[in-house]
Amino acid sequence: GRLDLRGQTVFTIDGADAKDLDDAVSLRMLENGNYELGVHIADVSYYVREGSPLDKEALHRGTSAYMVDRVVPMLPQELSNGLCSLNAGEDKLTLSCIMEIDAQGNVTAQKMENTVIRSAHRLTYGGVNRLLEGDAEEREKYTDIADTLMEMNRLAKILRARRFEKGSIDFNIDEPEIILDRKGVPVDVTVRKRGDAEKLIEEFMLRANITVAEQ
Repeated sequence: GRLDLRGQTVFTIDGADAKDLDDAVSLRMLENGNYELGVHIADVSYYVREGSPLDKEALHRGTSAYMVDRVVPMLPQELSNGLCSLNAGEDKLTLSCIMEIDAQGNVTAQKMENTVIRSAHRLTYGGVNRLLEGDAEEREKYTDIADTLMEMNRLAKILRARRFEKGSIDFNIDEPEIILDRKGVPVDVTVRKRGDAEKLIEEFMLRANITVAEQ
C-alpha cells in the first residue's frame, strides 16, 4: 500500500562519519518548469509500535545524545544504524513530503505519502561541496546526479532568499569542532565550516517541516 519511489533517483547527504542516515532527498524538473522536491524520512514508526517497550524507552530518552566522539542513540543501533537507516542500494520504508515549487520558491502543490525508496548514493557534505565548487573528480564520480545537485543548490538558494523575504531570522552562528587525539583527549578547537551542501539540506528540511505544519 505504499507509493513506490524506487524508480526515482533518491540519495542521502550527511556528515562523513554519520551512521544513522534518517533522511534522503530527490528532485525532478516538471514539464511546467517547476521543481518537484522530495524529502524522505525514515519511517521508524513501522518498526517501533506505539506503546511498545522500545517506544517507551525512546520517549524516556527523548533524543539521541551527540557527544564529541560518539552518539548515544535514542533507539538501538540495530534500528538507527541498520534497519531504519537509508543505506544506499537497500529498499527502505519512508514518509515522504513531496512538494511542487515554482521559480519564486512558492509551494504550489504538496502531498505526504507512505513510501518505499532505494537510495542511489550515500553522499557526504564534503564531497557535495567540492562538486558544487567545480571539482572535476567529484563530478566524474557522480555523473548521474551531478546536474541534479546543481539544480538542488539553485533551488535551495531560492528557498533561502524567499524565507528571508518573509521575515525569517538567520540563526547561522559558528559551531565549534573539537579535535581529539588517538586517546580521545581534546587537543584543539576549530570552527566547523558550513558549505552549500549543509545549507541545501537545511533549507529542504525546513521547507518540508513548514509544509507539513501548514497542512
